[in-house]
Amino acid sequence: MDTQRLKSFVETFWEDSILPSITEYIRIPNKSPAFDPEWVEHGYMEDAVKLMEAWARPQLAAFPGATLEVVRLPGRTPLIFIEVPGDSKDTVLLYGHLDKQPEMKGWFEGYGPWIPLRKDDKLYGRGGADDGYAIYGCLAALRALKEQNIPRARCVIMIEACEESGSYDLPFYVDHLIDRIGNPSLVVCLDSGCGDWDRLWLTTSLRGVASGTLTVRVLTEGVHSGDASGIVPSSFRLMRQLLSRIEDETSGAIRLQDLYVQIPPQRIEQAKAAAAVLGDTVINRYPFAGGTQPMADEKAELVLNRTWRPQLAVIGMDGYPTPENGGNVLLPYSTAKLSLRLPPTIEAKAAVAAVKKALESDSPNGAVVEFKGNDGQSGWHAPQLAPWLEKAVTQASQESFGAPAAYMGEGGSIPFMGMLGEKFPNTQFVITGVLGPHSNAHGPNEFLHIPTGKKVTMAVARMIAAHHERPKA
Repeated sequence: MDTQRLKSFVETFWEDSILPSITEYIRIPNKSPAFDPEWVEHGYMEDAVKLMEAWARPQLAAFPGATLEVVRLPGRTPLIFIEVPGDSKDTVLLYGHLDKQPEMKGWFEGYGPWIPLRKDDKLYGRGGADDGYAIYGCLAALRALKEQNIPRARCVIMIEACEESGSYDLPFYVDHLIDRIGNPSLVVCLDSGCGDWDRLWLTTSLRGVASGTLTVRVLTEGVHSGDASGIVPSSFRLMRQLLSRIEDETSGAIRLQDLYVQIPPQRIEQAKAAAAVLGDTVINRYPFAGGTQPMADEKAELVLNRTWRPQLAVIGMDGYPTPENGGNVLLPYSTAKLSLRLPPTIEAKAAVAAVKKALESDSPNGAVVEFKGNDGQSGWHAPQLAPWLEKAVTQASQESFGAPAAYMGEGGSIPFMGMLGEKFPNTQFVITGVLGPHSNAHGPNEFLHIPTGKKVTMAVARMIAAHHERPKA
């Protein structure tokens, strides 16, 4: 493969074809079903599917026999399914999603979730980096290989529309399409992050999540605080007390031992190496307010906190008026939405049960305590890279970025990975992405770092080519 020719093709293809389309994609408020229960009526998801379909079909004209189908199971979000014949019976499965997180407040003045704005190397707006670019990057990589007549395996591309809601529709599509998917020997996922913009980052693990709502009720209705305080316990105080069963409020360490695992030695060493590469970026990639300090001094420990240790976040509250509307009333209840990130190898359903037991047993002051959780979402731990893939990753990073690859776990979840790991235990995985420092997926001012998008596309092309050339068992 001619690296300079690959770079030139990808650069031009991104500028002339991808960026105009992904700019229009950002304008569409196609929030995931969890955040837009009326997504069918609103039609935004359909708009996003049609936009990507209209862009993708002309690209597939370069591949005889290639097909694109928008698969629709009753009552479920649509899925774009692309099959591109190859030079062998092997299969490479490439994955991404097109649904988005909600707007969030705090965007820079003049910026917004549905306002695509290119500033220097960044394209701002919701969904460009998480994960609208995936279908574009996948097909660009295949087009780049075609342009040089580089042989490759058959490729299947799946773009779902439910990932930000936990991918609850995806198992039905995988079962429905399993014969057409085949038995992939390589899976490429473009929905992850990167520690910096200077090298290719491979994700080695993903944390799971146990979430639910905790409600503490002390009254059937609110009463005057001057009359009741000192007699009726505060629901907020009792909730704070209950949360201390889960989390040490001073250190942030999780107290439930059921939520810990033994971290594999290889992942500890990789965390140390990643921390050495990133340096202060481990910390300063986050918009700390004022003099806020991180939860530990040692950077490798922070990496392990983020990737292999359980952590609690309270992500929503109910039962309270806004400050300007708060009267002198002792409120009848407090409700908090809890999100517990879990180590990659913890079984999520068991973790949810452990949290429920800890919170609901022996309620303080006899208050009515209820934790409503779901089954959670288990994480994922990558199998060891085959020698051919480890070599290809090294080569791809050097060619595309000019630096060695780096390896690190991610703190978030990609439900599809765990699902595929169970169905295809002998498959090799490449999990990477463009969500680097301050790219702020799910938050305000999310952006796609365009040069990294181009370089990841080049790397994917190289790894697909290496997959075809690998020694066969």
